[in-house]
Amino acid sequence: MDGTLTATDLELLRKDFAANPVYRLAQNAVTRVSVDDVAINREVVNSIDHSLSTQLDDWKVTNQERSGRCWLFAGLNLLRVGVMRKTGLKEFEFSQSHAMFWDKVERANYFLEAIIETAGRDVDDRTVAFLLESVAGDGGQWNMFAAIVAKHGLVPKGYMPETQSSGNTARMNSVLRYQLRQGAKAVRDAAAAGHAEAARAEKAEILRTVYRVLCIHLGNPPERFDWQWTDKDKQFHRDGVLTPQEFAAKYVELPLDDYVCLVHDPRPSSPIGRTFTVEYLGNTVGGRPVTYLNVEVPLIKDIAARTLQGGEPVWFGCDVSKMMSNDYAVWDANLYDLPSVYDTAFSLDKADRLAYHETQMTHAMLFTGVDVLDGVARRWRVENSWGADRGKDGFYTMNDSWFDEYVFEIAARRESLPGELQQALDAEPIVLPAWDPMGALAR
Repeated sequence: MDGTLTATDLELLRKDFAANPVYRLAQNAVTRVSVDDVAINREVVNSIDHSLSTQLDDWKVTNQERSGRCWLFAGLNLLRVGVMRKTGLKEFEFSQSHAMFWDKVERANYFLEAIIETAGRDVDDRTVAFLLESVAGDGGQWNMFAAIVAKHGLVPKGYMPETQSSGNTARMNSVLRYQLRQGAKAVRDAAAAGHAEAARAEKAEILRTVYRVLCIHLGNPPERFDWQWTDKDKQFHRDGVLTPQEFAAKYVELPLDDYVCLVHDPRPSSPIGRTFTVEYLGNTVGGRPVTYLNVEVPLIKDIAARTLQGGEPVWFGCDVSKMMSNDYAVWDANLYDLPSVYDTAFSLDKADRLAYHETQMTHAMLFTGVDVLDGVARRWRVENSWGADRGKDGFYTMNDSWFDEYVFEIAARRESLPGELQQALDAEPIVLPAWDPMGALAR
């Protein structure tokens, strides 16, 4: 048998579909309206409740526009809570353009160092090919966010506001990709000829180009700025001239160095209680590596709920597109009854979905509330960064069933872990390949 689809095979497929009136009914519906409108589970919709026992937010959401900066927005949204508390401002945003500018610069340097390190491999080596394919993306991870804040500081949004390219990064990124791939060729050619100093010189020239491109698209990052404001009680304050690093040191209340990444990766290759990392996942040469501690979901939930009840939002990563509704502002694991529409099973569990490329971390957001009944979390409030015209003024409710299936990661204080897991953080991490799905949020 050669596997060719024969006329007989095709006729059997046609007859199978035609013989079932339920299939034709589904066809009539789905050819006229969205399959989500057909498959929506009314029982879930009718049970939606956005009330919570703990809710922290009383501010407006932000908007990353057409960019992949969710991880930066979620991190900056976490930190702005302390600024609003300290300054008496009702609304405040850090400059997302400033954080992205320095991430792009650092990431270009990180990429070129990886190209130098792998210069002895063939260009179609899987790792080299992955580096070239994924260059100049917008995504990132918690440790990458913390590295940018630690090295380059922060500024209020008004001192480096959004531009056309910060909110619509596709064209800028295409130019960066071309220049970095062109630069990668120059670096590899110099290294192949045995000229290490020439390879470094090529790298320096590429970085000058990258910096220039970013200034053209995003503006020049301020070296210092005059910080003054009027609070919600109409009181004027002045704090003088500060550098971005001085501003971050003074107004960021959370000890970012104390935060660790807790993940749930149920694949057999990722043992519970072990640390692991992903090769070439990072943005800052010399910064803290992206390291995960693999734990069970109940512990992640417990730490997240306790953190929220203690008055602090929680940064998290998830597979955002699954079983969600913007109209109803809800995520639920059973939101769409696709098996009934298509008369087929959707039975892969979380581990199999990871292994077979059906799920991965695609988005980072902020938990700002939780509903706990008799010590058990029932639903979670989420601050998204898609603007106020989606969800419920930009906020969403995540039912606990969805947390189990599609939440992968939170950033938490080290001290929130049991003692044995705090010790586990110091173990040498398992190294996963660069293309592993646990690195997807940075892509």
